[in-house]
Amino acid sequence: MRRNYHRALTTLFRRKPVVVLDDLRRALDTASRTTVFRALTSVGYHSSHSHAGKYYTLRPIPTFDADGLWFHRDVGFSSHGTLRATVTWLVEQAAAGHTHEELHTRLGLRVHDTLRSLVAARAIGRRTLGAVYVYVNAAADIGAAQLAQRRALLAAPASPAPPAPLELAQTVELLVEVIHHPKDDAATLARRLRGRGLAVSREQIEEVLQRHGVGKKTASSRSPRSRR
Repeated sequence: MRRNYHRALTTLFRRKPVVVLDDLRRALDTASRTTVFRALTSVGYHSSHSHAGKYYTLRPIPTFDADGLWFHRDVGFSSHGTLRATVTWLVEQAAAGHTHEELHTRLGLRVHDTLRSLVAARAIGRRTLGAVYVYVNAAADIGAAQLAQRRALLAAPASPAPPAPLELAQTVELLVEVIHHPKDDAATLARRLRGRGLAVSREQIEEVLQRHGVGKKTASSRSPRSRR
């Protein structure tokens, strides 16, 4: 590769971390696809796992996450290489396997065809759980363990949802109430505010008090006055 090709690539990727083939042709002043990829190969590059692999970046640019994924806007890159290799890795290492919707969320694209192809090639397994396919490791024992973990997760009681945050005006009114009645616990404050037409729960009040470092009075931590 001519030295000016290396300089041209450095200049291009400093300006645009992710490019398409036409960007590379213009930067290298060549119409030859072979020349472009010879230049890219000499410095090291990744092609995107999304958008049919039509985007490119230099090897040092991505900061991959724990799953080996990196996104620039809506363009995804994988340290595992191809989309097939990435889907296979994600399925194999998942403690409870993966559904298509989970993979879609993680990768930013639908992978129905890729999953179908991998199952047909016996690169991964597929099990039915209710009305949903769960994709698991091709090794029977590992796949069975993943499916058992998935069943356990579905059987586990759902964690309670955190209380919805109060709007700013509600938070201000609550804090003013705390200033006027500093010894009231969260339950008392909730009753007082509900009496004025402000529908808030004890859990919402406790969250605000904890976030702002005031009060921290709950039903289990009553003020001396409330215990009389």
